[in-house]
Amino acid sequence: MALNDAAKLLAQARHVVVFTGAGISAESGVPTFRDALTGLWSRFDAQALATPQAFQEDPDLVWGWYEWRRQLVQRVRPNQGHLAVARLATHVPQLTVITQNVDDLHERAGSESPVHLHGSLFSPRCATCSRPAPLPAGDEQPEEGRRVPPPHCAHCAGLIRPGVVWFGEQLPEAALESAARAASECDVLLTIGTSGLVYPAAELPRLAARSGAAVIQVNPQPTPLDPIARVNLVGPAAEILPGLVSAAWS
Repeated sequence: MALNDAAKLLAQARHVVVFTGAGISAESGVPTFRDALTGLWSRFDAQALATPQAFQEDPDLVWGWYEWRRQLVQRVRPNQGHLAVARLATHVPQLTVITQNVDDLHERAGSESPVHLHGSLFSPRCATCSRPAPLPAGDEQPEEGRRVPPPHCAHCAGLIRPGVVWFGEQLPEAALESAARAASECDVLLTIGTSGLVYPAAELPRLAARSGAAVIQVNPQPTPLDPIARVNLVGPAAEILPGLVSAAWS
């Protein structure tokens, strides 16, 4: 019954926002920050590595860890949840994909220009002058726990840093403004695999609900977004989303 209710809301929508968190990529095998690090990385704390201070103190360690993560992401595939999100674009007049994830699985599934609130592993930039930098050549994954010296900027010789938002940093202003505008203008917001705990991103479903949009949540676990969701679909995105899209346009 809940699936049918969600399908009707989607089928009638003019502008749908899809807001994704770590859960959808975890289903492809991308570890989340809440997962304990394994192997030779297990002696480190992921949240302690994801700070400007960590990069200042040990850039080789931080760059090596992010290169290991980037290469790991390149070796996994978009799942049926990512593919279903991409298919939505063929059915609704306007679709905006907003993600907290720093991988490229939405793009590889076929979604065009998703808004990356927390940056991307695939958009390194100079830590000094902020100019974009090319990705390192080659695709050989660094060994776990190995320090890798970051490259230097071709313009100012500063160190190249991962293009992600670290703890203690502000979200990219343009991305946040674009996401907030879409959330306030949509008539359906589909929140998928997000804990609803990481602000300011977690405010987007609440903004949509305050603006009159129907919020549909897809998550295996209860979250703080349960009370504002008009429909709660409990389960993995890769299982629920294909059926939801098919039910909306069957």
